[in-house]
Amino acid sequence: MLMYYICIDIGGTSIKYGVLSETGEQLVNGMINTRVTSKENYILADIKKVIKDILEQYSMYKIEGICVSSAGVVDTDKGEIAYAGPTIPKYTGTKIKEELEKEFSLPCEVENDVNCAGLGEYWKGAGKGSKSMVCLTIGTGIGGSIILDGKLLNGVGYTAGEIGYMDVNGKYIQDIASSKYLVQKVREEKKEKEGIDGKINGLSIFELAKQGDKICIDAIDEMISNLSVGIRNIIYLLNPEIVVIGGGITAQKEYLEEKINKKVNDNMISDTFRKTEIRLAKQGNQAGMLGALYHFLSKRNKIK
Repeated sequence: MLMYYICIDIGGTSIKYGVLSETGEQLVNGMINTRVTSKENYILADIKKVIKDILEQYSMYKIEGICVSSAGVVDTDKGEIAYAGPTIPKYTGTKIKEELEKEFSLPCEVENDVNCAGLGEYWKGAGKGSKSMVCLTIGTGIGGSIILDGKLLNGVGYTAGEIGYMDVNGKYIQDIASSKYLVQKVREEKKEKEGIDGKINGLSIFELAKQGDKICIDAIDEMISNLSVGIRNIIYLLNPEIVVIGGGITAQKEYLEEKINKKVNDNMISDTFRKTEIRLAKQGNQAGMLGALYHFLSKRNKIK
């Protein structure tokens, strides 16, 4: 008989939720906006309501636990937010595990959202079948998660994998290799060289690049070049079987995957280091909830 779990993925702009079976099949899914103001957030109250509604509406599923993926630095032992930046005010110190277990009399486990995305890809996505994997998520910044010998590396302060702060030529890598950087660079160049001050986003940049737009092609190539420095450093240090790249750019798999692989490997010091595979993520927005479930099952020795 299958067991079922409520999975919640808390982000800065939205909260995704669902009911998943122990094998990772999603049976219920939904999303609400993350309610925050400059002085307050309502995350805990909102996820309590989501869980209450699920338990009432989907009583046909016997829920065995609550699996949470959350933005911020997570103390996974206590299941609380050790640190959250200014984008989610009043979130630091939130005792998610304690509050939810007390409210619903169900076991709960909490892990950082980027780590959960990595675990989701490791379990059911691009890293499936590997023993060691590093996952990078490319978006407004760059996040990372590290899995060695099948186990997530949290670090002494629960901040292992903060790859966005890696120093590349005196700059944080997320400031020169993120999607945000790409969009800003193209906007500036278009305005300066072509007098165009219109709306430019990631999707339009790749579409223009495919049509031969030099500014967009050069900006993407520069982003890939900067990113490849970070990936090579990761390979030199950890030598994982697979580096998975996630985030919005996974939609550009056909355009990017070969280019990234070539740039990383062309500048590698020798073939000895060219054994790591570089793949784009497969699970998309599903990865966080899958990873939250995998984390829960792992902590309770229930992985099959």
